[in-house]
Amino acid sequence: MKAYYLAILTAIIWGIVPIIEKLGLTKIEPLAGVLVRSCGVLIGMILVVLFNRGLLKMVFNAEPRTLFLLLTGGLMASILGQIFFYTALKQGEASKLVPIAGIYPLVSFFLGLVFLGENFTINKMLGVILVLLGVFLLR
Repeated sequence: MKAYYLAILTAIIWGIVPIIEKLGLTKIEPLAGVLVRSCGVLIGMILVVLFNRGLLKMVFNAEPRTLFLLLTGGLMASILGQIFFYTALKQGEASKLVPIAGIYPLVSFFLGLVFLGENFTINKMLGVILVLLGVFLLR
């Protein structure tokens, strides 16, 4: 049950942050906003490393493939995705754009089926339909 509460806290934080970021983007260009946000991430990670010394050892002992995949994910999500998201957020309404950007689990669902061999279930399909219906209603 602990994981469930952590997921709820994640959703709350991820729901608050776009509002803060939309307010922050009023007087700065999206690319500059991504740079400032990334600095915030860097400061946060420095603090995490300071309080968890074993973390760096774990990173230095990781396999090259692991590092490549995680670095690629970071570049795609934290740079490319964030640039697109900030540009959209600056131009549109957060209440409409955040749910649309939030359909990324659908992409992961379909890619998981194709590339990871994950199971297709009726419950998953119902979830996909509900997400698409929600996005349709918000547009």
